[in-house]
Amino acid sequence: MIDYSKMLSKTVTEIKPSGIRKFFDILSEMDDVISLTVGQPDFITPWHIRESAIESLEKGKTYYTSNAGMTELRNEICKYMKRKFNLDYCAKNETLVTVGGSEAIDIAMRTILEPGDEVILPVPSFVCYEPIAKMLGAKVVHIDTKLENKFKITPEELKNAITPKTKMLILPFPNNPTGAILTREELEGIADVIRDTNICVLSDEIYAELTYGKRHTSIAEIDGMRERTIIASGFSKAYAMTGWRLGYICAPATLFEQMLKMHQYAIMCAPTMSQFAAIEALKNGDDDIDMMRAEYNRRRIFILEGLRKIGIECFEPEGAFYIYPNIAPFGLSSDEFCERLLYEQRCAIVPGTAFGESGEGFARISYAYSVKHLSEALEKIEAFVKSLKK
Repeated sequence: MIDYSKMLSKTVTEIKPSGIRKFFDILSEMDDVISLTVGQPDFITPWHIRESAIESLEKGKTYYTSNAGMTELRNEICKYMKRKFNLDYCAKNETLVTVGGSEAIDIAMRTILEPGDEVILPVPSFVCYEPIAKMLGAKVVHIDTKLENKFKITPEELKNAITPKTKMLILPFPNNPTGAILTREELEGIADVIRDTNICVLSDEIYAELTYGKRHTSIAEIDGMRERTIIASGFSKAYAMTGWRLGYICAPATLFEQMLKMHQYAIMCAPTMSQFAAIEALKNGDDDIDMMRAEYNRRRIFILEGLRKIGIECFEPEGAFYIYPNIAPFGLSSDEFCERLLYEQRCAIVPGTAFGESGEGFARISYAYSVKHLSEALEKIEAFVKSLKK
């Protein structure tokens, strides 16, 4: 008999499975559930974008592209970064097309981190950063963001977290799950702390187009930050292209060169038809973004007001498409609240603890769903909350 304990990587086996996946496994075994769990636009990818991919297939353009991505696509990414954020990147040696934003994050961290390095991570945050760091032998230093600070990282907290071993700061803003953003003024304060260090910033900007009332600012726009910042982004959220699996990195040439090597040995190239679709999205998709953002904003206000009427206090999200209600007053843990809501009312939301221990007392609700769907869910949440008060 094989002893798998001697075969498997100890580092991997000691990493906990995703809390989100655990909850989805429960959900998958149930019928007639109103779910607010998935961070996926409910919009269909706009037709002109799909049409471009279809045309590429009809013309037999099913070949490998350049490993770094099609030249035309990288050129369009650079035009987009200039148009939206006034950032200048070179298509040839500073822009890399990846298989989703997930690969962008992975190769950025693998290029920078070594065993013994420290990574500063504001939490709660998306689930992938910490496991990747641990698989690289790096230590994750948490900054627990707080409701009273609107779930933002402060310069003082950052300064206190830095040690001689600090190698990377991850900035996951606009934030999943809290909906928090960082303004230019707040980024200036963060930049002041790290400008004279050798700390690399990994800025995950996948939700950059989804902010409400305030324009997204990339930390790479701040003086002295471009040279130390890796921007990871993609097409999934802004263009409703989740299944197309296309992302990108923009970074200084020296960092790009090393990330390209990581990409070369892992991926031949991103899907060709997706790259053609992305070119069309960048050229002619601004109106699509505006339409979807306006609709998300309508849903954001609807779910916020609905939860408050029920008696659930919420931080008003300023970005992404999630709301992060405070459920601590009901006397249940996050897991207990969400599991009971699921079993008793057939309504699914995600425990805050799925995004780190600091998420205790909170839950994540996605409003990337129709108002009708949200309305039905609110009725179930209200019924559950009333049952707890009896």
